Amino acid sequence: QVQLVESGGGLVEAGDSLRLSCAASGGSISSYVMGWLRQAPGKDREFVAGIGRYGSSRFYAESVKGRFTISRDNAKNTVYLQMNSLKPEDTAVYYCAVLTGGVYYMPSGYSYWGQGTQVTVSS
Repeated sequence: QVQLVESGGGLVEAGDSLRLSCAASGGSISSYVMGWLRQAPGKDREFVAGIGRYGSSRFYAESVKGRFTISRDNAKNTVYLQMNSLKPEDTAVYYCAVLTGGVYYMPSGYSYWGQGTQVTVSS
């Protein structure tokens, strides 16, 4: 069973950048669509970005489009999320997960969630 471990979160100021990593073990993620999702305090988990198996297809939530970039390195079994121009409203726990059913923008379609990494953006 695939296990995912996110890293790279932290406390930054508005306008700063962070790069999140999601390292997979226990199996290859190369045949899966992967996603980054986030959950802010008191809010539902929401889709942030997704990437196709070969990296050529990428999908973003409107709120992050133009600021965040998702990428993957299948040889390293790792998915990344480059976050630029961070805003206080980006504050959340960020998770990566495997799309195992449904559509990419629905959190319910994802499985094998990691433990998450906290991103806090101060104003």
